[in-house]
Amino acid sequence: MSAQGLARAAERMTQAGLPRLAIDVFSDYYHQLEQGRTGLIGEDTITPITQVDDLADAEFSAEEQARALSQTVFIRLNGGLGTSMGMDRAKSLLPVRDGLSFLDIIVRQLQAVRASTGVQAPLILMNSFRTRDDSLELLSGYPRLNPDGIPADFCQHREPKLLVDSLEPVDWPADPELEWCPPGHGDIYVALQTTGILDALIAGGYRYANTANADNLGAAPDGRLAAWFAASGAPYSPEVCLRTPADRKGGHLAIRTSDGRMILRDTAQTPEADMRWFTDEHRHRFFHTNNLWFDLVALRDALAARGGLPGLPLIRNRKHVDPSDPASPEVFQIESALGAIVEVFDGARPVLVPRERFLPVKTTDDLALVRSDVYELGADYRLHRRTESTPLVRLDPQHYKLIADFEARFPSGVPSLREATSLTVQGDWTFGAGVVARGDVVLGPTTRPMRVEDGARL
Repeated sequence: MSAQGLARAAERMTQAGLPRLAIDVFSDYYHQLEQGRTGLIGEDTITPITQVDDLADAEFSAEEQARALSQTVFIRLNGGLGTSMGMDRAKSLLPVRDGLSFLDIIVRQLQAVRASTGVQAPLILMNSFRTRDDSLELLSGYPRLNPDGIPADFCQHREPKLLVDSLEPVDWPADPELEWCPPGHGDIYVALQTTGILDALIAGGYRYANTANADNLGAAPDGRLAAWFAASGAPYSPEVCLRTPADRKGGHLAIRTSDGRMILRDTAQTPEADMRWFTDEHRHRFFHTNNLWFDLVALRDALAARGGLPGLPLIRNRKHVDPSDPASPEVFQIESALGAIVEVFDGARPVLVPRERFLPVKTTDDLALVRSDVYELGADYRLHRRTESTPLVRLDPQHYKLIADFEARFPSGVPSLREATSLTVQGDWTFGAGVVARGDVVLGPTTRPMRVEDGARL
């Protein structure tokens, strides 16, 4: 049954115009799936990493920083729809501050670096088939975004979702688009090849690439980091931060004991019995930010040695074909992680960066924080924290998880959080204008809709 399933899936991909390399990568993962592989990485197979390079120790002149930036291209991962927040378009188009979206701020962060250094470093989006049109429409408002010959984007591939019980590609006539899924951020290494962008960047004189998620506004272009990476001689460097109890679900690097290779382990790759070790911030001291630096020539050569196949570890995600309908059939989505490329390279060097470089928005809790007065949008379009510590925001998922519900309950904006340690909202509360939270604030629980009046001090 599974051999027939692979044939049907490959035929569907061919008919959709997907390149041979993308189909080969999918087929490799399919075989792993039918062999029962789960992609799980047990704690007894790895050794924690306890020491990394620290960016705080690095000093580079303005000239060195500009030279490194002139050889660097900035790639932002823009394939996500924000479905977990009820969105049906690119999450990066969501307004964040002053009416500006993630994507607006990303562009303006780069423009600020260009203005201060005189270096026209390019910005390229990795879109998905669901985010491309809307994102390019926004970018069209920024004329001459990139130097001539450098595209504004490329698209990651897509692949069929597979029925859990048969590994057949799912048919969903109610919405055929839901029959497809992106293959995870790890597809970047395949897409860079099949689009010809990897070779074109190298031919254009670019040597380095920095990647980050589009929802992480902390990962602004940084000359000191670019200079550090150029001077390191490393083929690949992931940015890491010190773990705190709030980061227990973040992926981490480790050394695989069987061959001494550095690897990345995510939550979905950890056996349930080992989660106590995965979430132990003392055992695994650093978490992986998904901000990466890699040498384009080293990447090209490493992929060529593998016949173009990155060979990244399988991530098997079990979902419903229609994410909004738990009664719809269960499917596997085959994915791979961007940061898993670490095990391909000899000499990879993680670098410890300030916490400010990790500010992702995965939930409306995160959105409330970055919209609050804890942060200030500077002239350089970076979000600068105005407090010594970051308050913890926890909103009732029943009433705030979806962006439409969130916006309805904060019609005049989120409360002032500069003097807050935490804000916990239980139940259905709508906030008036000018609300100020201080210390640890808990609202609710309540069984009926409630309102926090204008100007309230909590």
